[in-house]
Amino acid sequence: MVKNIKPDISVNIGNLDLKNPVMVASGTFGYAEEFKGLIDLKKLGAIVTKTITVKPRIGNLPPRTCETPSGMLNSIGLENPGIDVFIEEKLPFLKKLGIPVIVSIAAEDSPEEFSVLVSKLDKMDAVSAIELNISCPNLQKDRLISQDAQATFELVSLVRKLTSKILITKLSPNVTCISDIAMAAEGAGSDALALINTLSGMSIDVHKRIPMLGAWEGGLSGPAIRPIAVKMVWEVYNKIKIPIIGMGGIMDTESALEFIIAGATAVSVGTANFINPKASLEIISGLRQYMADNGILSLSNITGRLKACKD
Repeated sequence: MVKNIKPDISVNIGNLDLKNPVMVASGTFGYAEEFKGLIDLKKLGAIVTKTITVKPRIGNLPPRTCETPSGMLNSIGLENPGIDVFIEEKLPFLKKLGIPVIVSIAAEDSPEEFSVLVSKLDKMDAVSAIELNISCPNLQKDRLISQDAQATFELVSLVRKLTSKILITKLSPNVTCISDIAMAAEGAGSDALALINTLSGMSIDVHKRIPMLGAWEGGLSGPAIRPIAVKMVWEVYNKIKIPIIGMGGIMDTESALEFIIAGATAVSVGTANFINPKASLEIISGLRQYMADNGILSLSNITGRLKACKD
């Protein structure tokens, strides 16, 4: 162990300063108030809210979640109270925490709905950044915006004109080449990318011969998708210059480090929150210890520093 090392685990997402690189993923942490009695929320690097739409959504039919080998399927369907109720009832609590708040948003029918959402959030001092969720697989649409490079470019370009806040574009793994989508988002003015969202999946009860989810299909998350997510982060890191927020099966310090070494500036903890609400804080402590043990002064010294295998 190297003595007297005081690791600097702060990172920057554009001009947004985070005291550490660990945030909680949208859809896995509610609006944070649900976890206030379980962990010290102020220790997190940032909080990403449950995705908000213009109008309230009741979400998909139950069952909405089911366990799978090394993961889980979910088909919540973006249940949320709508932007106006979010601003009035949810945002005040988040503001009191004094840490960066990233609001995830999505459109139900038209990309123009993003304009309405961004215009309202742009006025909110409590909002540090906006995550464009163009990759949710649970809206029963034939095609996602994030599955088309041109559509991604047009959407990001549209909202970029409406706000000076940090824009984060959340990408789908359900594509042929994620780098093409990433470069389109970067070219349109996205300040950062979040990847990956869940993989499309399905599970069947063989005894009843019915789908395990009410919506039949859902998004697969958890450790089962981590190798895919790490590979996609590495692939995109080598194609773009803006920061990446890596996610997909991060359960502990080692899995978080995989993403950082692959090129992620920050990481987002999702499914682990359902299993161990303290996982994010344990990862923060674990990163400090790893850096101290290895004489690493700054996270930037290992970000994207994947070494070639020895012969």
